[in-house]
Amino acid sequence: MTAKNPLSIFSYKRILLPVLLGVGVAGFLIWRDMQNDSTVLVNIIRTWTWQATAFLLLAVLFGIMRDLMYMYRIRLLSDKRLSWKQSFQVIMLWEFGSAITPSVVGGSALAFFIVSLEGIPVGRSTAIVMITALLDELFYIVVTPLVILFVGFQNAFNTEFRFNLLGGEFGEFEIFLLGYGFMCLLTVFILVAIFFFPKGFRTLLYKVATWRLFRRLQDKVRKMGDDIVTSSQEFKHKGFIFWTKAYLCTVFSWTSRFLVLNCILLAFSPIGDQVLAFARQLVMWVILCISPTPGSSGVAELTLPLFLGDFMKEGTHAAIALLWRGFTYYPYLLLGFIVLPYWTKRVFKKNKQAKKRQLQQPQKNLQLKKQQQKNKQKRNQNRKKKR
Repeated sequence: MTAKNPLSIFSYKRILLPVLLGVGVAGFLIWRDMQNDSTVLVNIIRTWTWQATAFLLLAVLFGIMRDLMYMYRIRLLSDKRLSWKQSFQVIMLWEFGSAITPSVVGGSALAFFIVSLEGIPVGRSTAIVMITALLDELFYIVVTPLVILFVGFQNAFNTEFRFNLLGGEFGEFEIFLLGYGFMCLLTVFILVAIFFFPKGFRTLLYKVATWRLFRRLQDKVRKMGDDIVTSSQEFKHKGFIFWTKAYLCTVFSWTSRFLVLNCILLAFSPIGDQVLAFARQLVMWVILCISPTPGSSGVAELTLPLFLGDFMKEGTHAAIALLWRGFTYYPYLLLGFIVLPYWTKRVFKKNKQAKKRQLQQPQKNLQLKKQQQKNKQKRNQNRKKKR
């Protein structure tokens, strides 16, 4: 990742790989559904109703709501230094980065880069991204146990999912506990680093800056540490209303994300308890978070029928999986690809102008100093004449 050319991060291979994986798996699922019963999907299309169309439109609205809440949240965390246009571009590129990097890595590393290039100090950008991650994890940590308790443990964990790792076999509950535990640890780390011991975190960054690998970035890493301490003081003094707004935005955005699939299920096969379907999505999300493929491409399409097959009619698994990803994944590949050149042109033009002003500032200061000296000499000369 270089500041000179961020486009180098997004090669065509990075974009094509998740598309090919997702479409390939969806194609396999369609072929399998056709082998089992080719008439189910045809009958659904023939008997399509306005109610089904309404559910799909509702899914689109929930998808838009998710992004609007993300945009409002990042504006809030930046103290509205980001405009709505900037917030839109930042969120689209953030989602774009998440879509083309392995889910286990995520798009947060790219988010630091994006937010800082919007003119926000690196340390403040780091704090914003870390607090965003904190809010996301808090949503999952708080909401997931409540929903599982509501629907019942046996109902929430009721699939034959198995995951092989290091010669051992893990079920969905074991994977869920590992993922949930990691989220709790990440939450504690961010709370300690930003809110309780920011100076200790700065000291850690100072030590990292002395390592050979980061030695040439030593000044930037040190400045990041100083900015984090400053940002920590600012965030700690934010009031109850500020944090309530930030957390409610997080709740609405994540709830909207999951309700997209609920609406698609209702459009194709309005069967089953939709609260239970919501709970199964929360469990499935942990599996998708550890996927090694870009944006969980391929893994998501295969995993969906395992967790939510009870809510689908036979023969509709592939269509629902493809439509779900078409609503929640592929649009970000397209929008990110469109937004990236415009964003790059705008931020680098702005940064170039800022650097130019910085270079001109010493000259302006020198000219001002000379002018002040001339004025002083004139005043002295006038005083002598008067005498």
